[in-house]
Amino acid sequence: MTEIVFLVEDDPDGGYTARALGESIFTQADNLKILREMVRDAVHCHFPDEQSRPKIIRLHIVRDEVIAS
Repeated sequence: MTEIVFLVEDDPDGGYTARALGESIFTQADNLKILREMVRDAVHCHFPDEQSRPKIIRLHIVRDEVIAS
């Protein structure tokens, strides 16, 4: 695996959540800067062997926007 993708969404309680697609990895943080660090740390914990670890971590940030009609 050369790449892993995380779905990043606003957390209803504030901050952000990140969930890996196709892997059992989940983390959360109060801001995007910290979330990036948490995601990298979670990937390193899930793939302790550097040779099997994805080389690229992609964050797919999804935001819902509600507007009045």
